[in-house]
Amino acid sequence: MSHSNISNTVTTTNYLNATGPIDVGMTNDYMFRIVFQQNKYALKGLISSVLHLDPESIIDLIISNEVKPGQSITDKEFRMDILVIMNDSTTINIEMQLRDQGNWQYRSLAYLCREFDNLDHGDDYDNVCPTYQIGFLGFTLFDDHPEFCAKYQMRNAKDNYLYTDRFNLIVIQLNQEELATDEDITYGIDKWVRLFKAKTWEDLKMVAQNNTYMTSTIESMYLSNKDKNVLKVAREREEFLRSQAYKDRKIKTLTSENESLASENESLASENARLRKLLEDNGIQP
Repeated sequence: MSHSNISNTVTTTNYLNATGPIDVGMTNDYMFRIVFQQNKYALKGLISSVLHLDPESIIDLIISNEVKPGQSITDKEFRMDILVIMNDSTTINIEMQLRDQGNWQYRSLAYLCREFDNLDHGDDYDNVCPTYQIGFLGFTLFDDHPEFCAKYQMRNAKDNYLYTDRFNLIVIQLNQEELATDEDITYGIDKWVRLFKAKTWEDLKMVAQNNTYMTSTIESMYLSNKDKNVLKVAREREEFLRSQAYKDRKIKTLTSENESLASENESLASENARLRKLLEDNGIQP
């Protein structure tokens, strides 16, 4: 077996002295992206966990949509996904998404389809690369079907026969950790989620014990939190998402109030019509 050449280049352990609340954690989609973009060893650990792979089978990871750390994001709708080519043969798109915009099942499928269409002109369709869309969500995707880690594929609707294993959509819901299966726990997906959700350095250290991929992740996160430019952009991103969430709530409230008023007006109009008819039936001119 070939051994991976992705080594742990983060050899410092400054995070060991860190205490108290974390300035910006890994549920911040910008911090999530910067940490894993800069630390392929940590990224290898995450991918091997989610995809149930032997880490040593991951020889190379190429990030095809890198951003310059600390550079301001001018487009506030800029996607915070990490687009990875693994071993020159598998496409993986990873995203941290806390805000429920009500369209994730369609949005994620659109992302997956775009990346699945990865053939060059003239290539044989047999050469299409396996593709994964991995979403870490801060909300429950389907209220009537809560799940911690779900894998969706194309299958026969009658007997569940697999159509292809090259088209995969994985959803990991941060708020459903208690539903983690034995398999999820065996591969450490629950530990990654606890790492992402941790609010203090003490919690991070507790989660990452005896796992070099996670301790490397924490060190990169510590260094990014000490980078004033990275921290500035991460906080700007948080403020933007908070503002968007507030607007969404306001729109939802106003829409609900408008629907309530419309229903009330409809009831009043109906009652008015009833009273007019009652007057007319009794020979009284309204």
